[in-house]
Amino acid sequence: MKRTKIKAVLDMAASPGEVFVQGWVRTKRDAKDFSFIELNDGSCLANIQVIAGNGLAEYDQVEKLTTGSAAGVTGQLAASPGKGQKWEIQATAVDVISIAPETYPLQKKRHTDEFLRSIAHLRPRTNKYGAAFRIRSRMAQAIHTFYLDKGFHYLHSPLITGSDCEGAGEMFRVTALDPADVQKQGKMDFSRDFFGQEANLTVSGQLSAEMFALALGDVYTFSPTFRAENSNTRRHAAEFWMLEPEMAFCDLEGDMDHAEELVKYLVSHAMEHCKEDLDLFMHFVDKNLGQQLETLISKPFARLSYSDAVDILKKCGKTFEYPVEYGIDLQSEHERFLAEEHFKRPVFLTDYPRQIKPFYMRMNDDGQTVAAMDLLVPGIGELIGGSQREERLNVLDARMDEIGLDKDPYWWYLDSRRFGTVPHAGFGMGFERFLMMITGISNIRDVIAFPRTPGSIDF
Repeated sequence: MKRTKIKAVLDMAASPGEVFVQGWVRTKRDAKDFSFIELNDGSCLANIQVIAGNGLAEYDQVEKLTTGSAAGVTGQLAASPGKGQKWEIQATAVDVISIAPETYPLQKKRHTDEFLRSIAHLRPRTNKYGAAFRIRSRMAQAIHTFYLDKGFHYLHSPLITGSDCEGAGEMFRVTALDPADVQKQGKMDFSRDFFGQEANLTVSGQLSAEMFALALGDVYTFSPTFRAENSNTRRHAAEFWMLEPEMAFCDLEGDMDHAEELVKYLVSHAMEHCKEDLDLFMHFVDKNLGQQLETLISKPFARLSYSDAVDILKKCGKTFEYPVEYGIDLQSEHERFLAEEHFKRPVFLTDYPRQIKPFYMRMNDDGQTVAAMDLLVPGIGELIGGSQREERLNVLDARMDEIGLDKDPYWWYLDSRRFGTVPHAGFGMGFERFLMMITGISNIRDVIAFPRTPGSIDF
């Protein structure tokens, strides 16, 4: 028989008679004349119960099944008398594919997240992580659907680059030079390297996306990005996915409108299409998650300037670990206070001092601030960072001179301001931070299949 996924079986309105499923044993309980097997194939959170009687020719093999073993089951789909389950399979044949030894580390008990990170190759078999990565898959697909429906073009921006979008220098170097030769010469001679110059893993696809927005109108890039930042916080990873739309003929207000529409769409999509998996997080991870998601959908996001936000923080009476002063980059504790305690909903901060933002952000008329925006959300802090881009060549030139940025690697970027420049805007949304927001998972390591963090590149 052709295999049917367990999700499809459980969703059946009526029994088709005989079905064939395959999966992994979550639990098995033996009675006098039969065994109860809970089988899961990853297609959904729920297991299907299999009743295997001792009249089966292969019952001696069924008795050997352990948690983590793999099996195929053929049998009649019948209404289950058990509470909380619609169907069960009364087995007519069981094919034991493999037997997991007693050392199988995922047993019927709660395991800590720290332990599960040490066996990241097996943790998708748990309820929590199976649900998390099904949601991740669905949200990635929803992003593409959202942009397809809005007429955006999907750009595959390069992962290897010769320029630093953020100007922070926290990049992973890519080289084909022999370490022994480098040691012998006492330096890295990039002229002899693969590209003939220094190359790095990208921190952002934005600069590439700008070029295509200035030709195709509206584009987005959605791909891995890399930061060589030696940070072990719960919000940082060395490799993570970034969604970056870029829109021609768009200003800062349009940028924020687009970001708000995107977030509301994705949250609504998750609540409609990932209900079973989200329920797990609402019941066992964050009891307030359901209300928070409803707030994200139903309430407009607040908007205020950076300077107004600093005033609120200084007058709130709360003692922060990092003091608040105008001209500093806000810390996570400041961002979360604004979103969680003061506004109790997502909030856009705009018009940051130019000294704390990258060179490409458009200078405001005051000459002191730039047309930047950050979206702060409860539980996370900054989810989105974006801006209207500086389209005026003379202002961009002066800004790069001001911060001492070598213009040579950016000749092509400056060309875009010479040839048909237009106002345009965009942003970056950390995909993992979005997943943390909608699941209540508090550590970025737990929404990435195999996290890359300082000192850790296992799996």
